[in-house]
Amino acid sequence: MTPQALWTYGIVGATFALYIGLGFWARAGSIREFYVADGSLHPLANGMATAASFLSAASFLSLAGLLALNGYGGSVLLMGWTGGYVLLALLLAPYLRQFGAVTVPGFIGKRYAARSVRVVAVLCLLLISLTYLIGQMTGIGVAFAGFFGLSYELSVMIGVGLVAIYALFGGMKGITYTQIAQYVVLIFAYTVAAIFMALQLTGQPIPQLALASPLLNDPNGLSLLYQLDQVVTHLGFQHYSTHTLGSTFNMFVYTLSLMIGTAGLPHILMRFFTVPTVAAVRYSIGWTLVCLVLLYATAPAMGAMARWALLNSIHTGPIAEEHSYLLYAERPEWFKHWEATGLLTFTDHNGDGRIQYYDDRNPEFAVKAQEFGWEGNELVLNADVLILAMPEIADLPDWVLALMIAGALAAALATTAGLLLAIAAALAHDLMKGVFAPNSSEKMELLAGRLAMLGAVLFAGYLSLHPPGVAAETVAFALSLAAATLFPALLLGIFSTRFNQYGAIAGMLTGLMLTLGYIFQHKGLFWIPNTTFLIPEIGMGPNWLFGLMPEAFGAIGALANIAVAWLVSNFTTPPPQQIQHWITTRRASAYCDVGEK
Repeated sequence: MTPQALWTYGIVGATFALYIGLGFWARAGSIREFYVADGSLHPLANGMATAASFLSAASFLSLAGLLALNGYGGSVLLMGWTGGYVLLALLLAPYLRQFGAVTVPGFIGKRYAARSVRVVAVLCLLLISLTYLIGQMTGIGVAFAGFFGLSYELSVMIGVGLVAIYALFGGMKGITYTQIAQYVVLIFAYTVAAIFMALQLTGQPIPQLALASPLLNDPNGLSLLYQLDQVVTHLGFQHYSTHTLGSTFNMFVYTLSLMIGTAGLPHILMRFFTVPTVAAVRYSIGWTLVCLVLLYATAPAMGAMARWALLNSIHTGPIAEEHSYLLYAERPEWFKHWEATGLLTFTDHNGDGRIQYYDDRNPEFAVKAQEFGWEGNELVLNADVLILAMPEIADLPDWVLALMIAGALAAALATTAGLLLAIAAALAHDLMKGVFAPNSSEKMELLAGRLAMLGAVLFAGYLSLHPPGVAAETVAFALSLAAATLFPALLLGIFSTRFNQYGAIAGMLTGLMLTLGYIFQHKGLFWIPNTTFLIPEIGMGPNWLFGLMPEAFGAIGALANIAVAWLVSNFTTPPPQQIQHWITTRRASAYCDVGEK
């Protein structure tokens, strides 16, 4: 066994033993412990667990990978995700805690005083959580592919089996302590790798400062970011530091969709029912933002350093010289390792046996490429792979790569646990207990919850064999669905007494159908390959609506939701007086945290 394998098995095995031990020690013994950890968590503990639940494979793997490949354009993820917690603190979480609900569909059902609204909310929650779960299973598949050197498909199947066992422990109480440990593992791994890379490239131990520091042994003293800008533009890519993701309008709407989608995520909102007071909710969100910033402030540096390391591994000299491009026969071990997983592919278009990596979609650079004898970009690299491959590309110590694999698994598993709990609560508590079998026992409800978890893992695992994109893109689809469905229903339910059950149902279904339709049109029905239905002949080609990417459509769905809900509510009977009084008094009490009566 190689030293790398020993390090990986040792570190990953030790972390998994810790997670399982904590889960078993703090397993739920009652329904209240299963859903809300008895409502007694400290704000710091809840903040760390919430951060772990949100810092998924999308944040650990895809974020820096997309920043590496898209530069400034990838910053929509940073702005949208962190901005969402500001909205959460100001508009939703404190009020939901004061209303005393256990789940998001539970609040919606009680606020709009109808079982039918609760059923629609459960449907929306399942679609959101399953889509989000596909992103986590994708990340677990990538991490296991790097761990075992197996194909992505087989790695996903191994991940499904592991998560199925992991889900059996379930319960908010056990998940909380496990997520705290997972947060420590993932943030330590990410920070250590970033510091090593910064030291190796610039001699500067602070990753953020490394971007503006000169490269080691560079006689010109030019900064890393300046030189990266020069190299990528010489290869036909847009400027790294100014590259926009589509149009400026698309970036604005994309960011807005991520913000309101983050604020409407059911598995995150559920965490704020676990603290004793409204004040504790606000402190929890503050601690969550602190924990998130530790990773998000490092991600841009990680992305830039990973892109620089990749380019220098493939291009070793001036762009116009033939010998400057790596011979495929002499490709390094990291290339062979990830090529075996199917997540990195090379196609020798011009038959010269060398690897040409450039932007073949740039029409201005196409003339130069022809002069060089190039016939298309020959290297395709999954963005999720780049950060895990970075320690190998840069020849960092074996234990750093092992730490990164353990961190990626910790990030994906922490989020998976929260999603599975939200799904279990929706099906067992809101649907079975709340609608179809109100007299079922606690034991039956717990069993139904665990079976729901198992079914969700298997279904998401199957769909993740052909994911709609890298982990962050899949998560963006989930956030679009949350933005278009649950967020407006929650916001209007808290701050208006006029919106009723008919408006809520019509609004959620409108937002859901419009957003799903736009996403499926671009990515295929339920992500199934070859089922897209774009029609460019009638002006419905890629991003046909104002140039908006499908990941950005959630804000449009939210506007449609609000408009339809307002229209229907104003043409139907208002909610009962007791519901209106309940809303007003609870909302007022949340301002001064007077507690539940």
